[in-house]
Amino acid sequence: MKLHSLWHSLGAFSIGSLATYGSLRMLDRRQVDESQFDESANSNKGGWCHDWDQRKQLMETSNGQEDGQEGPVALRHIVLVRHGKYTSSPDGGHLTDLGRLQAHRAGRRLREMGVLWDHVVASTMTRAQETAMIILKQINFDPLKMKRCELLPEGTPCPADPPQKRSAASVERAYRRDGPRIEAAFRRYFFRASPDQKQDSYLLLIGHANVIRYLVCRALQFSPEAWTRFSLHHGSITWLTIWPSGYVTLRCLGDSGFMSVEELTS
Repeated sequence: MKLHSLWHSLGAFSIGSLATYGSLRMLDRRQVDESQFDESANSNKGGWCHDWDQRKQLMETSNGQEDGQEGPVALRHIVLVRHGKYTSSPDGGHLTDLGRLQAHRAGRRLREMGVLWDHVVASTMTRAQETAMIILKQINFDPLKMKRCELLPEGTPCPADPPQKRSAASVERAYRRDGPRIEAAFRRYFFRASPDQKQDSYLLLIGHANVIRYLVCRALQFSPEAWTRFSLHHGSITWLTIWPSGYVTLRCLGDSGFMSVEELTS
């Protein structure tokens, strides 16, 4: 009799556990579907967040257009170039002779891509500005149309894992100073094309290694703390593509194959 009662108790417990588990799974799924962009996107502990740019509903609405009209089709290509080698100075550093050569090489490579650039944006730091001016001549882009962005200067985007060889207090101060600004740069430039954009667009960003590495991690929904795990040569090219679906692909990371071995520095 006791065994019979125990068996019924275990059965009830199991059914209750399954019901609770099912309810929690439904709640989790609802929270994912209804989630908006927040700080959890930075760590991405789960799968791909489809609404990372808060445009999922807009894109889905456009997919339900009237007869014969197609949904979003345009890709957004974002190409990031690191500045050339430089010498340190209070205003952010000036390019060395080698740094100017690296910028020239990068500009020639960009010209060979045959791309019609919609926008060119550069960090306000001197070494990035000097790199940009050399590149603009190569790609035949009007310098007056280039934008200078105060969000793109070099900095510490977030604490790194594994940690940098700096004191925890130093990293904390740098992150509090630079982190929000660099995250704002990501939100300003990384998003899928609007439904009414029919042609692919090309954005060229000229900046710094720490910022580029962080932007790549954020765009691919990797842990941002991994930004120190890879390095970029001076004058190297990184290319990301944002699809209408919200997927992001990395076409190349720190490409510097257009330079000779003697010209490579990092």
